[in-house]
Amino acid sequence: MTSLEKETAAGHAPAAEHVGALRPTNDVERIEAPVTWQAYLICAFASFGGIFFGYDSGYINGVLGSNIFIHAVEGMEATKVGESHTSLIVSILSCGTFFGALIAGDVADWIGRKWTVILGCFIYMLGVAIQMITGTGDALGAIVAGRLVAGLGVGFESAIVILYMSEICPRKVRGALVAGYQFCITIGIMLASCVVYGTQNYTTTANYRIPIAIQFIWAIILGGGLMFLPDSPRYFVKKGNLARATDALSRLRGQPKESEYIQAELAEIVANEEYERQLIPSTTWFGSWANCFKGSVFKSNSNLRKTILGTSLQMMQQWTGVNFIFYYSTPFLKTTGAITDPFLTSMIFTIINVFSTPISFWTVERFGRRTILLWGALGMLISQFLVAIIGVTVGFNHTHPDPNVVDGTLADNISAVNAQIAFIAIFIFFFASTWGPGAWIVIGEIFPLPIRSRGVGLSTASNWLWNTIIAVITPYMVGTDRGNLKSSVFFIWGGLCTCAFVYTYFLVPETKGLSLEQVDKMMEETTPRTSAKWKPTTTFAASAQHHEDAYLARHSGEAEKTV
Repeated sequence: MTSLEKETAAGHAPAAEHVGALRPTNDVERIEAPVTWQAYLICAFASFGGIFFGYDSGYINGVLGSNIFIHAVEGMEATKVGESHTSLIVSILSCGTFFGALIAGDVADWIGRKWTVILGCFIYMLGVAIQMITGTGDALGAIVAGRLVAGLGVGFESAIVILYMSEICPRKVRGALVAGYQFCITIGIMLASCVVYGTQNYTTTANYRIPIAIQFIWAIILGGGLMFLPDSPRYFVKKGNLARATDALSRLRGQPKESEYIQAELAEIVANEEYERQLIPSTTWFGSWANCFKGSVFKSNSNLRKTILGTSLQMMQQWTGVNFIFYYSTPFLKTTGAITDPFLTSMIFTIINVFSTPISFWTVERFGRRTILLWGALGMLISQFLVAIIGVTVGFNHTHPDPNVVDGTLADNISAVNAQIAFIAIFIFFFASTWGPGAWIVIGEIFPLPIRSRGVGLSTASNWLWNTIIAVITPYMVGTDRGNLKSSVFFIWGGLCTCAFVYTYFLVPETKGLSLEQVDKMMEETTPRTSAKWKPTTTFAASAQHHEDAYLARHSGEAEKTV
């Protein structure tokens, strides 16, 4: 007996009966409505959540170099935040975000995608309020506690905004629109750098409290705006509420509910959900998490393989070393002896980051996810190795005492240091236009609906886990009291970018131009290296209808023989 027959025998309507009522289509090119300005605006607004992550990366980099903040945390005699305290302050937000991303998957399946993001905004604001206490009493305790709570909120937002955008964006522009999330991250970093640069000469606690307080604005804009947007139609399908799914899809596509496009797309989502439910049955809470790890690691379409792909892709993104630049560039550049204004140089890095990211809006849809990840990794590893080689020979690593400044240093070769700065900027360009958005796009596309929220949550948690690890160990790697690696740290980042290049070639599939349901089929029928050549030939809805027609015909014939 087939799964459809078992389903019918058990008293459940087979997939085709659900789908048939929705007027499915056999045309793989007509499973979505034409893209409208409304779809663009809704998805663009959802991507605003990236500012949370970006602004934090930018503001903490500048605040750690603020003398007022240093004195509040370490005492009036201190000239810098200690390595252990720097490690704790920077990494604690990522630690909170790790747990927030894991929790968010369950919450998103319980209350919906958009309400999970809104809840994350409230948690984030609570954390910002606690950080504002820094400067009265135990300054270190307040900033650490506040960043831990804010991290939980960022975890909710970072995991579920990607999930929400992937589920509502039209397939032909999904990559470009989800790349908008990374673009907002870069805008957040730049805004933070501008704010820190503007308050660096303040002589009161406003020097660091203003950069902290501005975070309230981002949470209010995102949380307030999402209240007026529809939730994901795929979430409603998962919950079995086709009426609300139809309404949400109609609003997202700017089409009436009776439109053939709405009916066909909803039929495809329902048919795929029914198909996936046969492969991944509903189970207990623990069982639903266990489903993420089922299957063989050698089978490209297994849940385990997809989970490994999502989590390792986010790990690779962090291994590029980009957060070393955005978290620690200000104090690091101070030690080079060649940068007169490290705050300004860090701000220039963020501006390059911002203006490089929009390139991916075009390239990700023109050349594909896999292609830009390959070329991005190649460009990054070349840039990183050049920074390291120049540094250990004639650049950052070679300084002499500055006679005009106590404990100050000057670079032996200013031109070499400037060349290093240039290659760091080139590295940022390659990251911002490829791996920055590319990793977020792919993790939102590869998971089937029954485990999508948990798969994206696990992948995002991986991002924050490695973000935490890098934030913890980097001060010890480059700090003068311990590792003092100076330019040699770029050998590490370059080596890891080389790993990212090899990893992409063998393991990352091409998902360009496919619906989320078609991505499932592609991964079932092809390998990563041949995935770009795969084209859909039928819809899930048509397949379901075919199986049901065959089932009914077979049983109709048996009934005639009986008579």
